[in-house]
Amino acid sequence: MEDRVRVVIAEDSVLLREGLTRLLTDRGHEVVAGVGDAEALVKTIAELHAENALPDVVVADVRMPPTHTDEGVRAAVQLRKAHPGLGVLVLSQYVEERYATELLAGSSRGVGYLLKDRVAEVREFVDAVVRVASGGTALDPEVVAQLLGRSRKQDVLAGLTPREREVLGLMAEGRTNSAIARQLVVSDGAVEKHVSNIFLKLGLSPSDGDHRRVLAVLTYLNS
Repeated sequence: MEDRVRVVIAEDSVLLREGLTRLLTDRGHEVVAGVGDAEALVKTIAELHAENALPDVVVADVRMPPTHTDEGVRAAVQLRKAHPGLGVLVLSQYVEERYATELLAGSSRGVGYLLKDRVAEVREFVDAVVRVASGGTALDPEVVAQLLGRSRKQDVLAGLTPREREVLGLMAEGRTNSAIARQLVVSDGAVEKHVSNIFLKLGLSPSDGDHRRVLAVLTYLNS
């Protein structure tokens, strides 16, 4: 059982909203509210904040009423600015690079971007919610692939080897060193060496603390 987290869900599809609620509550988490549009999401968070009862994480669709364009992600960005300690995990039907970049370009803590197809992988989805709620990051492998693919044109990652890029991509998905080692079929020590090289090449010093893992994959977004 994961650590219990409190969640607000923003999704205009009632069926999906109820499904997400069931997935989370079945694993012992608390869904404190479910809303169908971005305006209701912002209002709900404001009311919970006034009651000193902010949730640990918001799970929100990128596209919501009334225009079904970017209301959800704009609300997510707004909430992250207003409440830095609030985790935000957005769901999207497709990889929308502009929205992913907008969400990730701010604070490196408590943020996630997953494709809706990932919800079907229940354990991975719930793990992502818990990770974001605790201040970690959860990026869909497809999102990572597109963002890192674009970044190859930028000097900031030019010094990384192909293996270091591969490790960086897995780091961005929120995987631990041990999980990366299992995925790549290498030793934990080999992964630790790659991670250290990535930090060194990206100019991330030990003073950046544990956030270096997230900063490593987000550095290029601010270049």
